[in-house]
Amino acid sequence: MSVPDQPSVSKGPLLPEFPADRPLGAIYGRNARAVIERGFRVIARQNWAILVSGFFEPVLYLLAMGLGLGALVGEVSGPGGTSIPYTAYIAPALLATSAMNGAIYDSTWNVFFKLRFAKLYQAMLQTSLGPMDVALGEIFMALFRGFLYACGFMGVMLVMGLVTSPWAILMVPVALLIAVGFASVGMAVTSYLKSFQQMDVINFVMLPMFLFSATLYPIEVFPEALQWFIKAMPLWHGVELMRHLAVGFVSGATLGHALYFVVMTIFGVWFTTTRLRALFLR
Repeated sequence: MSVPDQPSVSKGPLLPEFPADRPLGAIYGRNARAVIERGFRVIARQNWAILVSGFFEPVLYLLAMGLGLGALVGEVSGPGGTSIPYTAYIAPALLATSAMNGAIYDSTWNVFFKLRFAKLYQAMLQTSLGPMDVALGEIFMALFRGFLYACGFMGVMLVMGLVTSPWAILMVPVALLIAVGFASVGMAVTSYLKSFQQMDVINFVMLPMFLFSATLYPIEVFPEALQWFIKAMPLWHGVELMRHLAVGFVSGATLGHALYFVVMTIFGVWFTTTRLRALFLR
């Protein structure tokens, strides 16, 4: 005896699921490009003056300290004991700072608004996007801002005649490495902050790190105990890495500085992904 076909029952739209047998399937939907595409659409519609505003601070430092104070300082000892003008000494450090500023501004204040006010990430994670998609997309956008700052500052250095080594061509990709390191950690830290008053902590940390990371004067001016603390800070490694490339002094220490940011990036992406998952996928 045949059984009549049962009418199909519509259960409504199904929520997207991540394949369990795929690596990182629980947190990664392989669609970070959607976050990136949205980021560029927003940039196309916003005031570009806001995007590039953080670029001018290092340039003004270069003009004031390099051309102003540099005329009184003269030449200083660079990497490997090379004697270089003071302007050429601080310019690579300010390029590293420029990349850091671009990444930090985008991965902190921008992320803070999306997280606490626009509630954008909550909406994203209701789609096929996973926490790692959101983390990678936002870090990429912060990296893009750092890239713009680095290219602009590199252009200023070229105009001022401060690029003298063929190794200097690597300063822009290294600026991207510095930017992605700061962006990945900055986004994770921002996820813990809940008010504008707490966001001031970021400036409280960034300004001293800029002043004490041997950007404007050699690290040897500090007491030895303080030097060890400074060498643990990420900006110091970025400054030293840039200076090595600027004068063509490439050694094992150069690779060590680069490796610092590789590890920082891996840790930052994992930290941010874990934090977003804890916040929204309980």
